[in-house]
Amino acid sequence: MGSGRGAGARSGIGAAVRALVLAGLLCALRAGGTELTFELPDSDKQCFHQELERGLKFTLDYQVISGGHYDVDCYVEDPNGKMIYKETKKQYDSFPHRTEVKGVYTFCFSNEFSTFSHKTVYFDFQVGDEPPILPDMSNRVTALTQMESACVTIHEALKTVIDSQTHYRLREAQDRSRAEDLNGRVSYWSVGETLILFVVSIGQVLLLKSFFTEKRAGSGRAST
Repeated sequence: MGSGRGAGARSGIGAAVRALVLAGLLCALRAGGTELTFELPDSDKQCFHQELERGLKFTLDYQVISGGHYDVDCYVEDPNGKMIYKETKKQYDSFPHRTEVKGVYTFCFSNEFSTFSHKTVYFDFQVGDEPPILPDMSNRVTALTQMESACVTIHEALKTVIDSQTHYRLREAQDRSRAEDLNGRVSYWSVGETLILFVVSIGQVLLLKSFFTEKRAGSGRAST
């Protein structure tokens, strides 16, 4: 009886360990892609190139983290030079697309409309369809087991967590940039007010001193 309980406990622990290991590996089962944060000077443009096969899905997500009004121009061209996406002065956007021709696709971020605002831009370029969680998931005809269903649920939850973390990380960077910019403005304003206060104070002292000097000079002439 005791050995039965021990075997049941060991099998339960083993199943839990396998579930945890599988849940950890689910993070790696995402479509390939690139994340990048780069500086975009004023009156400048940055372009990136990626060679893609025909019929391949890609998604471009971007967001301006700091600078100016947090906006940027973005466009995507296919290998034939055809404009498949174009937006002007966007703070953030997402563009999914499935390629129709094979070749080098170009996506550019432009800050040419700004003459003095330096921008920081983040983009996430995901390529390809996400592989199935289980190798034979697309060919099987039987219902998923409880373990497999739990893995699918965990995988979907992890994807949501990753997307939420990226979103909140970008929002935190954007809010930090705004706070630092506001702090700089307040500091400059405080320094300006301090200088003006000193100038006014010195001016008032000199003005009062001139009044007493004139009175003394007038009284000296009257006595002679």
